[in-house]
Amino acid sequence: KMESHNHPSYIEPYQGAATGVGGIMRDVFTMGARPVANMNALRFGAPDHPKTRHLVAGVVSGIGDYGNCMGVPTVGGETNFDPRYNDNILVNAMCVGLVDASRIFKSAANGIALPVVYVGSKTGRDGIHGATMASAEFDEASEEKRPTVQVGDPFTEKLLLEACLELMAEDAIVAIQDMGAAGLTSSSVEMADKGGVGIDLNLNQVPTREEGMTAYEMMLSESQERMLMVLKQGAEKLAERVFKKWGLDFAVIGYTTDTGHLVVRHSGVVEADIPLAALAHAAPVYERPWTETPAQAVIAPEDVKAPNSMLGALEAMMGSAALSSRRWIWEQYDHMVMAETVQRPGGDAAVVRVHGTKKGLAISCDVTPRYCAADPREGAKQAVAECWRNLTATGADPLAIT
Repeated sequence: KMESHNHPSYIEPYQGAATGVGGIMRDVFTMGARPVANMNALRFGAPDHPKTRHLVAGVVSGIGDYGNCMGVPTVGGETNFDPRYNDNILVNAMCVGLVDASRIFKSAANGIALPVVYVGSKTGRDGIHGATMASAEFDEASEEKRPTVQVGDPFTEKLLLEACLELMAEDAIVAIQDMGAAGLTSSSVEMADKGGVGIDLNLNQVPTREEGMTAYEMMLSESQERMLMVLKQGAEKLAERVFKKWGLDFAVIGYTTDTGHLVVRHSGVVEADIPLAALAHAAPVYERPWTETPAQAVIAPEDVKAPNSMLGALEAMMGSAALSSRRWIWEQYDHMVMAETVQRPGGDAAVVRVHGTKKGLAISCDVTPRYCAADPREGAKQAVAECWRNLTATGADPLAIT
């Protein structure tokens, strides 16, 4: 899976990029897969822009530190510089995992009176309104949004990864979902709605690291390294032993119901009682006004003037940030951890060995932004074709796109 973390990385580049990597890895191991490789696709503004150096340093360090601490190799990616990204960088994190096809875990909470369990790190006030911030426009006051950027802890996530995979080996989990954007709100609502049930939460049971947190803050906190599970009846003690063994918080915070409602209780008060459908599949869909972007004129080859000096053109290309070496970036990533990387960064595609077999996975991410700017449809087709060529250049058969 690949996912963006653009706005948080612009406001706080280190934590924004790091939590982007952490979030995408949780999405992968939530399904029962063990992450085996990471990639990233980065877009920054002009090299001489006053913020570019700061943003590049923070984003690259955040990606490297989180992946390195998790023990998952970052095996490749791409980085481009263009003035059009001066005020809106792009940070896309990708994670590939391996899972037994017969042991894939999903998020539909099927069943009534099942325990709803909170596991992982404690809940704090970091990341509140992070989801809405990620969709907001930037202005001079953007720096004030820094507290809405989540703070990651890769060492806790490593423990969470191992604990989840250990419990997944038992017959205990009905549904599981990462607490991502909007935290406990989105995970509880989505899991219950997919299962066609209601959910009743007691927030007094939620592990917190700050005193006096309100129900609003606990439901919207985007503190990292947290999971929500729905367990089979009677599996609570087994699950608690596993998570306590790994030094993680574990709490039964509610139960599934037959009401079709999300009920939130805190300190004896019902803070919310809302039909789930209105928050999920039956939410209103906005029909926003839009206008079609005029197609750009096709430039005929004969209309492109030859350079005054071929040598000067070559020197300009060689000195361009668009064609400069990216070694200084990927050398900050541990691409050999797990000892399964066969094709290292710098080639057309990375290749990692499937542990214990003679099989390998080839992975690539590519796009040419100027093609997409000229013609979005054709640019997207070209991106798929380029990735396809990069994979086949390693001898691989392309299987899937994310």
